[in-house]
Amino acid sequence: MPIVSLDQKKKRVSFSEFGTENEIVFNYFDKLAASERDEAVLRALYIGVLAMMEDRFSAFLAKTSNELGTELESLKRIFDMKQELFYKTSVKGVAAEDEVAEYLREFLETNKLKDTVELTGNTSGNLKRNKTGDILCKVDGSDDFRIVIECKLSKNIRMGDISTRDVFSRKSDTVWSQLIEADANREGKVSIVVLDAEVVDSNLQKEVGYLKYISGIGFVAIIDSQKGDYKNVAIAYLLARDIATKLKVRDVDGDLLGFMISALVRDIISIKSIRSLVEQNISTNKKILSELEKSFLLLEFHEKYFSKFLQDGILTKEDMLSFYNGGDVNDRFKVIEKEILGVG
Repeated sequence: MPIVSLDQKKKRVSFSEFGTENEIVFNYFDKLAASERDEAVLRALYIGVLAMMEDRFSAFLAKTSNELGTELESLKRIFDMKQELFYKTSVKGVAAEDEVAEYLREFLETNKLKDTVELTGNTSGNLKRNKTGDILCKVDGSDDFRIVIECKLSKNIRMGDISTRDVFSRKSDTVWSQLIEADANREGKVSIVVLDAEVVDSNLQKEVGYLKYISGIGFVAIIDSQKGDYKNVAIAYLLARDIATKLKVRDVDGDLLGFMISALVRDIISIKSIRSLVEQNISTNKKILSELEKSFLLLEFHEKYFSKFLQDGILTKEDMLSFYNGGDVNDRFKVIEKEILGVG
């Protein structure tokens, strides 16, 4: 008696009672709650049918053993291998941009919002040879209200808070730098960085949770592309939309002032630490001189931006990006350091 029977009128597929002793299948369902197993069977059937409809999988199944266990194990190994390669290449980044953009388009259409969504990751923006800002959204299609989204799928990215930022260390992308850079490069009102739960650093994930707002900087949203869960992007976008359209320009930007003051406080603390070096030997004295020169450069750097801010009442997006990255302070210090230490 056949296991499968079809009802042509009702377009219904029925299965007679059957079972399997396949270890992989048993272990999978054994881990599920009893209430979840029926739905899991339907999902497995649907996914399996889609896979068999795909030529590549059909060809593979035709060439393998007729035993279901062998086929499932081989498919699993291929899936694991392709998934590993997927996350080691830039393919994932491009795919994520497309997925987030498509999700936003559908979300906006469902909510009857007339915002536009444009993929911009392959084009340069305001900053020379800079493509930061993968997705550009315009509220109601207006060029005055831009929301910029950067998809950053890397285990190496950290938060990069200004209070812990060392401008003399090797430059690397951080959440802060990407938010500021995306804003400056695409002339955004608000920026969003999207991370993926599958590849994000565990410490960063703990710090962000699912969604985090960095005052005066932008939003961080964590998605789960493997589960097709992009809801945190939608939440971040709606909040960013409100900020972009309702934020009023103030005479003094408290967030920006706090941003600059926190950096200044950090560098003042650094200057105070120099006192403990005074009683050390000649080589240490050279280090003291080097640290003093570094501190003077930092104070000169801060004075430049404070003067501009106090005079104009505002800093441009480009100014903020330069301030975060430390301008040319590091390059200038390297020249002075060589002279002090007699290197080169």
